[in-house]
Amino acid sequence: MTIAIVGAGLGGLALARVMHVHGIDAVVYEREPSRDARGQGGMLDIHSGQRALREAGLIDQFFAIARGEGQDMRLLEPDGTLLLQEDTPDDAPLVRPEVDRADLRDLLLDSLPEDTVRWGHAFSSADNGVLRFANGRSATYDLLVGADGAQSRVRALLTDARPAHIGQNTVEVGIPDIDRTHPDLAAMVGRGNYWVLGGGISMGAQRNGDGRVRIGLSFYHTDEDWLAVSGIPFDDPAAARARLIALLDGWDPRFTALIAACDDTVVSRQITTLPAGLTWPSAPDVTLVGDAAHLMPPTGEGANMALLDGALLALALAAHPDDFPAAVGEYEREMFERTSAAARMCADMHELLSSPDAARKLLAFFQPG
Repeated sequence: MTIAIVGAGLGGLALARVMHVHGIDAVVYEREPSRDARGQGGMLDIHSGQRALREAGLIDQFFAIARGEGQDMRLLEPDGTLLLQEDTPDDAPLVRPEVDRADLRDLLLDSLPEDTVRWGHAFSSADNGVLRFANGRSATYDLLVGADGAQSRVRALLTDARPAHIGQNTVEVGIPDIDRTHPDLAAMVGRGNYWVLGGGISMGAQRNGDGRVRIGLSFYHTDEDWLAVSGIPFDDPAAARARLIALLDGWDPRFTALIAACDDTVVSRQITTLPAGLTWPSAPDVTLVGDAAHLMPPTGEGANMALLDGALLALALAAHPDDFPAAVGEYEREMFERTSAAARMCADMHELLSSPDAARKLLAFFQPG
C-alpha cells in the first residue's frame, strides 16, 4: 500500500514523520529542487501544534530550538501610545513559543529517512492510482495526500473551491542584524512581537532567530489589484521604502524609522483564504492537509493546524492500516470540525485587525474586562 504526499511543508512532513514513528512508509514529492532552494519565511507561534511534535517524538528537540522570549508582546497605536507590554520571564512555560519556520522544517526533515523526500517533483496530475510530474516522471499510489499549500493542485481532485482575496495586501521588509546595526530600534522592538495597529493598517515587527527583524505592513480594505496601483515601486527598494513611509502619514516617527532602516528586500503578498468551513465528499484515495485544505487569514493558526492535520491523519492511518477509506473518513470528520472553528476565529481576528481602532480592540481581546 503506497502513500504519496505532495508537498514538503510542515503538514506533509509531520504526516510523514508520525507515520514513520508508527512503522508506515511514505514518499514525499516536493517541487523545489532542494531543501535550501528558497527561504522559508519568518517565525511561527506554535501552541496547539505542539501535540503533533509530541506524537512525532520531537518535542524535546522543538523546545531546544524554540524561542521562549518570542512570547513577549508590545502593542501600540499609530500615534505612539503604548497599550500593552508583556515581557516573558526566562523560566516561563513554553506555551506559545516562537520558532523559525526554517528550523522547524529542518527538524522534521532530519527526522525522516534520507530517501523519504523526492526533490524536484512538481505535481502535474493524478488519476487511476498514477501520479505524474512536470519532470516527466510518474509514480503509483494507493493514497494521495495533498500537502501542497495555498495554491494546491491536488485540491482540484476533491473540490472546485479556490482561494479568494480578503481585502488585505501585505508588504514585508526587514532589518538584518538589528542589535548591531540599529541598537536603538532593537531596544524599541524588544525580544518578541511588536504591533502597531490602527486606521486600517497594521505593522508587525518580529525578531527572527538569525537576528533579523521582519516587518510586515498590512493594508486592509484594499482591492486585489491594490499593490499594482499603490505607487510602491517594488523594483526600486529605496523608493519603495519612501512610499511606504508616505503611506504611514501621521504615524509616530519611531515607526517610520523602522521602515527607513530596512534593507533592499521588499516582498509583496496578496492575502487569500478558502471559505471557512470548507468540506468535500470523502474520497477513498485522496485527501488534503494544511493550507491545501483550509487556507486561513494569517493570524497564528495555519501552521498549528497543518502540523495537527499531519499528525492526526498519520494516527488514523496507524489505527486503520488496511483500510485507507476508513482512516481518511475518520481524519476528515475531525479535521473539518477543528479547522472550521479555527478558520472562524481567524476571520474574526482579521476583522478586528482591520478596524479603525484595532489596537484597543486587540487590547480588550487580550485583557477582557
